[in-house]
Amino acid sequence: MRALVEAATRVLAEAGVGSPRHDATALAAHALGLPRLDLVLAPPVPDGFTEEFAGLVDRRRRREPLQHIVGSTVFRYLTLAVRPGVFVPRPETETVAQVGIDEAARIATEGRSPVVVDLCCGAGGIALSLATEVPEARVAAVDASPAAVALTRGNGERVGAGEVRVELGDVRDAALLADLDGTVDVVVSNPPYIPPDAVPVDPEVRDHDPDLALYGGGTDGLEVPRAVLAAAARLLVPGGLLVMEHAEVQDAAARAAAEATGAFEAVESRPDLTGRPRMLVARRRAGAPGTAPAGEPRPHAQPVVGDSQP
Repeated sequence: MRALVEAATRVLAEAGVGSPRHDATALAAHALGLPRLDLVLAPPVPDGFTEEFAGLVDRRRRREPLQHIVGSTVFRYLTLAVRPGVFVPRPETETVAQVGIDEAARIATEGRSPVVVDLCCGAGGIALSLATEVPEARVAAVDASPAAVALTRGNGERVGAGEVRVELGDVRDAALLADLDGTVDVVVSNPPYIPPDAVPVDPEVRDHDPDLALYGGGTDGLEVPRAVLAAAARLLVPGGLLVMEHAEVQDAAARAAAEATGAFEAVESRPDLTGRPRMLVARRRAGAPGTAPAGEPRPHAQPVVGDSQP
């Protein structure tokens, strides 16, 4: 078993896979039907394993995402199902979720049930983490992809997240979650934000994540994030918290977009696990109008956008 995993590691390394040993071990565990494989106490090779394992390694060698091959990924404390056509949750988004979880938990300690919205929910990592880690929270999740909505609902049942409201909707629709206007304590979002000319280098992202989940629209990739800002301005209570992921080169532009709405204060960028500025954090200003940024039309029905982003 160890020799097979070592050989697979070399194959994956030569193919440019960034974590060849981890992936080879994970594929071996999947072929064995185990949640994980301890190579120190590696089991004997069962009949048929070598052929099945070779097929899995070949798929990964051709840069099919590991998560698609094994059918799941870990996000914070949850194991989520993943499917082709829905963005695969990334570890860096766990930091974004943490900020929202901390705020919801703080509100819960005050004896209130925080209302939380996850815009562009993808596979449901943020929404379901909030629902399971802060059980007092009332959580709603929205995505423009029917596949993402179905996957989030299914993942909610798998992890026992309770009653999470999951809806199909375009974040640029001014009527989205209109019944929650002015009542939400926390809005968290990992929207699409890649500019049109910044095609991802990694084949796992470029060739397998849906364009709906990647490209944010406009020349700067911030069309959808600006719609998230407008939606958050409408949804949040005064003092409510917005947490939104973005690319590391978009920190200044994201802050400027938030400030231009006139709806937010205490606007700042925060780092991800590697220290790069990857999220916008802001508070809803009391008394500010919940409108789109000055000079921009209030969102109407437009081409559907809004799956989650890497």
